[in-house]
Amino acid sequence: MDEKSQGLLRKTIYQLCPPILWRGLRALALRGSSIQEATVNISGGKTEQDLDVYWDAEMAEILETWGEKNVWKEIPLLMVNCKGRVLDIACGTGKTMSIISGFPLDVFGCDISDMLIEKAREHGIAHDHLTVCDATDMPYEDNSFDFAYSIGSLEHFTEDGIIKLLKECHRTVSHTSFHMIPVSRSEKDEGWLKTYQSFHNNSVAWWLGKYQSVYETVYVLDSTWEDSISVGKWFVCVKGGK
Repeated sequence: MDEKSQGLLRKTIYQLCPPILWRGLRALALRGSSIQEATVNISGGKTEQDLDVYWDAEMAEILETWGEKNVWKEIPLLMVNCKGRVLDIACGTGKTMSIISGFPLDVFGCDISDMLIEKAREHGIAHDHLTVCDATDMPYEDNSFDFAYSIGSLEHFTEDGIIKLLKECHRTVSHTSFHMIPVSRSEKDEGWLKTYQSFHNNSVAWWLGKYQSVYETVYVLDSTWEDSISVGKWFVCVKGGK
């Protein structure tokens, strides 16, 4: 996608998604709190992504540190025995890519936000390893990657978007993809919640239904990430049961 097209995409997203309030977000981050607190249940309404936040400078700053005490310690453990080409889906500022850069992996990243991709480039990640795109319609060839992962991303997609993203993973990744998401601490399907970002806060069973509609083999692992209403889980999706 060229710069003109990227600008048009961003303009369109801004028009479709009115800006949301970010007041107090940095304060929450500095206290180590989750940005998924102070929720309002809007499960009866439309499930639309808050895409505008991915062009917010405050969000970009938070993405630089948010996972360093928990989930960013887990991704190296999942990747340590992996080899080949790896895709970081919704890579943000590229911090996770940098964490595993010392491994014998060829790590690529994609994100819908050209602003966040530019931040990743400023971190020294090669331009040809970064792509601005919608994760539900990625520009990569079939089986372009051996592995892929996403962290704290799928829960923000609409239900239709979740399935589209997983199908794109299945198409572009030849082996396994790892997806870390929050599931409800209550083990109930609490629905589409509104905070600074909207997200699904549902049970493991609800999420398994989504993953297993695309992958025949799915494993669920605990993550150390948590907040007051959710706990983290890794869903490990194996293509063809390999």
